Amino acid sequence: MKYIYALVIMFLTIQLNAKMITSPIDAMINSFGDKVKISKKNILLTTKQAKNISKDAKTKLNSKIFRIFKAVKAKKVLGYGVLVSKKVRSKNAVILYIINKDSILKSIEIIAFNEPTEYIPSKTWISQFDNISTDKRLRIGKEIPTITGATLSARSIVDGSRIALAFYDEILKGK
Repeated sequence: MKYIYALVIMFLTIQLNAKMITSPIDAMINSFGDKVKISKKNILLTTKQAKNISKDAKTKLNSKIFRIFKAVKAKKVLGYGVLVSKKVRSKNAVILYIINKDSILKSIEIIAFNEPTEYIPSKTWISQFDNISTDKRLRIGKEIPTITGATLSARSIVDGSRIALAFYDEILKGK
């Protein structure tokens, strides 16, 4: 009986992790270096903060709860990672927007993607988000081109970037 339970648990674990691409901690370490300390924290926005972020991002927030990651080295904050979950078609994608201490979107990392893998944007397309100022609000079809066959993925990632940057400006900037 224990053997059957072990197989069921193993099967469920494989299924649950099948769509996870990387962990946020690993993405932060890859971005800021091996010798950084990464801490995570959940932040619950007030109604006013949520309205400000939604207005600034020009998109609706799915939740008032955000998970952030902070990279610290020698007691100096190097940057933050803002985790944003957005619906692509019928399922969510989770993206980590990595922002350095100079208010620059350093990069983005797809953490989990629950849609079919052919809708995951290419590394070349994702690299367009490297080194973008947090005061810039990206738009699909303007600053960021769409992806043929994956327009909804592109729109979701771009909308998420505006949310992450607005969140950074409202909550984290200057701390």
